[in-house]
Amino acid sequence: MVFCVNKRISTKYYKNVSRVVLIMKKDDCIFCKLANGIIPTNSLYEDDIVNVIFDANPASEGHVLILPKEHFDNIYSLDDKTAAHVFQVAVKVANAINDSLHPVGLNVVQNNGEAAGQTVFHFHMHIIPRYENDTVNIGWKPGSITDERIKEIKNKINGGM
Repeated sequence: MVFCVNKRISTKYYKNVSRVVLIMKKDDCIFCKLANGIIPTNSLYEDDIVNVIFDANPASEGHVLILPKEHFDNIYSLDDKTAAHVFQVAVKVANAINDSLHPVGLNVVQNNGEAAGQTVFHFHMHIIPRYENDTVNIGWKPGSITDERIKEIKNKINGGM
């Protein structure tokens, strides 16, 4: 066992056609187990970095999750290489869904923290095809903001980059 950021993390070797890859996974994380094939699932696409699986409780037909094989709690802990790869796979999957299922739209959803709707604390991205008269509800009530407040927020954010 390896201890990392006060979380129990195990390391396991998974064979790949061309090499052996070391993957960090959190022992009690269901998405680590799904992403790495420990628990069987309906996988749409898989490579060394991610596994794309069909959502067990889909918002619509074709709703899939992109799961990194390595454990990241959320976007704040995600490394740049994995982040870039997840979005490249999202584009590939979105195009395949669009070409084959012909939705009238598509949502790419990624939640961080309970307040944002994250229920499994393993970074993942939803690809949700949208169809006429579906029951998917993703939205918010538009607010308003002054230019002065935007400037204040911009300065705070820029100070942390």
